[in-house]
Amino acid sequence: MRRRLIFAVVGLVALILIVHDVPLRTHLRRVERDRVITALERDASTLAAKAQKLLAQPNPSTASTASGITLAVLVEDYNATSEALVVIVDRDGGVQAATDANVAQGQSFLNRPEIASALLGNSAVGTRRSETLGEDLVYSSVPVLTTDGVIGAVRLTYPESVVNARVADRLRGLLVLAFISLSLAFFAAFVVATSVVRPLRRLRRQSDTIAAGDLSARATVEGPIEVRELAASFNEMAARVEQTLAEQRRFAGDASHQLRTPLTALRLRVEQALATVTDNPDRPATAVADDLEAAVNELERLARLVEQLLALARTEAPGAVTRVDVAEVVDARVEMWRSLAEERGIEITTEGSVDCVVEAMPGALEQIIDNYVDNALDYAPAGTSITIGVSGSSAEVTISVGDRGPGMSAVARERAFDRFWRGPESQNRPGGSGLGLSIVAQLAAASGGRVALRENPGGGLLATVTLRLVSPDGTPR
Repeated sequence: MRRRLIFAVVGLVALILIVHDVPLRTHLRRVERDRVITALERDASTLAAKAQKLLAQPNPSTASTASGITLAVLVEDYNATSEALVVIVDRDGGVQAATDANVAQGQSFLNRPEIASALLGNSAVGTRRSETLGEDLVYSSVPVLTTDGVIGAVRLTYPESVVNARVADRLRGLLVLAFISLSLAFFAAFVVATSVVRPLRRLRRQSDTIAAGDLSARATVEGPIEVRELAASFNEMAARVEQTLAEQRRFAGDASHQLRTPLTALRLRVEQALATVTDNPDRPATAVADDLEAAVNELERLARLVEQLLALARTEAPGAVTRVDVAEVVDARVEMWRSLAEERGIEITTEGSVDCVVEAMPGALEQIIDNYVDNALDYAPAGTSITIGVSGSSAEVTISVGDRGPGMSAVARERAFDRFWRGPESQNRPGGSGLGLSIVAQLAAASGGRVALRENPGGGLLATVTLRLVSPDGTPR
């Protein structure tokens, strides 16, 4: 992966350099040619101005100024500072001075189109093929003017190869910069790829470790922010998987332990009834009926336990939440439990009920309230009341079920929501399995809420569930 990342980065930089430098070469060639032509035009005009007085004399090739300057001296001085070839001709096109040793004094240059154009009074610049040199020339030709008209011309030329050489020098500089850019890109890509790939490889090794069965493995949170976020998410996922598997193992162990008791009792009852029928045929049928009735009770207990285990398993599966009207649910549960409560001499009341909507799994709030009320009815003394209260804040609402029973110790309240846990006060409760409050806690968690058991002011137990409030349009507050 690191190699692919490095190649990708370096390839991208190389592509950018190609896209940038190929058009730049053409641009440099054009700019260099324009620069040469501009310099030739400037220098030719300067030489023409200096040669004006000399060409105006009868014998220009030998004429000199008061300071002793001749056309040959002008040409030699210019040749010392420039690679351009200079030719100075008179009005008839004859050479009066030249830097090229192969050009003879008085040689006619009228056949050169740029010279002919300059002798007609027109400056000329451009590129043409030189048959004499066998290559292209970049030239600038200007007339030498006086009040009497054109008295000569000055031509400066550069071989095209000189211009190409200058462009090549510029391009060599670009190639050096491109090489440096590619080297820096490779180094940067190597550093970045190493910083990204190393933590990813460690993360993969930790993933393989977890796949091999070691659920305690965790990834090191390092590298770029994206990789750190990935490592943190991986660790969170691994922790959840480890916790889920631990809960499943604990659940399987607790379930097998809880199922063993009613199954053993059921087997003993059936064996006892069978022994009564086979070994004591004269024993009254009522004894057999008692054994069979006890077996049926154990079967019912086993069925309730299995049903609660299935209910608990269903609450662990993630499900969609829905909007629930709290006041409507509370009124319905009070109406349902009122008759049974009155039979036991207990009154069910409500307080603080407000119109609000919460977010919960379908049927979760009903089951939670039913479980709380069912437990309260088992422990509340006759002549007391069970109060279902509703209170809330701007973001949450708490539904509570309070009774005036014996309550629970702080240790018992802490463990009450554990699976299959039963406190001393509930050990003799018929049909109890220790799963009711576990189901309540799971339903609340699946609905995004939480549960708690507290002392009820004035005595007894206060069981609560807190859920998130939602707006009428369904968005959380």
